[in-house]
Amino acid sequence: MTDSIDQSKNVSVTDDDLENKSKGELIKLAGQLRDRRNDLNQMASERASERDDLNAKTRDKVDEAQEHREKRDELNEQVQEHKEKRNELNAEANELFDEVEQKKEELELNEGKSVDQLEEEIEDLEFKQQTEVLGSEEEQELIEKIEDKREQLAERKEKLEQTDDVDEIKAEAQEIRSEASQHHQKVTELADEAQEHHNQMIEAYREADEVRDEADEMHEKFVEAQEAADQHHEDFVRVQKRLRELDKKEEKEERSRREEEKEAAREEAEEIYQQFKDGETLDTEDLMKLQKTGLL
Repeated sequence: MTDSIDQSKNVSVTDDDLENKSKGELIKLAGQLRDRRNDLNQMASERASERDDLNAKTRDKVDEAQEHREKRDELNEQVQEHKEKRNELNAEANELFDEVEQKKEELELNEGKSVDQLEEEIEDLEFKQQTEVLGSEEEQELIEKIEDKREQLAERKEKLEQTDDVDEIKAEAQEIRSEASQHHQKVTELADEAQEHHNQMIEAYREADEVRDEADEMHEKFVEAQEAADQHHEDFVRVQKRLRELDKKEEKEERSRREEEKEAAREEAEEIYQQFKDGETLDTEDLMKLQKTGLL
């Protein structure tokens, strides 16, 4: 950061200086005031330029922050849109999954044994019937069990034939859930991107504040230099005014001196002219004095 002005280089003038210093001393003082004023004006100009550069940089940082803000807000709007779509699809999928469960309950698909289990049990019973020696009562009981299992198997297969629409509903629900997951992924991606722009916005505003502080400090230093330059200019004008007063005084004194000399010459010429009238002989110098005053 630019240092403060060197006060030791400043030039000052007092009323006593104006009153008592000689013309030569005042001319020298005026030159010192003028040179220091010019130096300070140059310093003020440089500081003003640096301040303006810093203010421009501040505006650039604020513009950058605003761009990140707008991008963040735009992304957050997209996040909200995808959230709404995701929630809408999840709700739709949940309804379909509920419908699947309801149909399963209606068909009792969640109860009883599976087709594979029933077929295996029937196969075991038939193998026992074929390989073991059974009494008539035991064999009849085994036959009834086999028939019962076959009835269960037929009933189970019949119910399964009615599940085609359940599978279709389930597949549709899964497809919708998958689409909802895609929207959720977009929510995550866009939210992360929005957060990044938010962070960059905060950083840009922080940098803008730092540069603004520098600009404000530079403005204070500009004012310091400009006020010092103005003071030197005022003092320079005071000295110049005093010099003009002295010049006028000298001119007045010179005019008075010339008038006195002229009057003395006129009186001397009149005396010489009187001598001439009295018949006295005049020398060349006396004649020149008479000619100069117009008496001859």
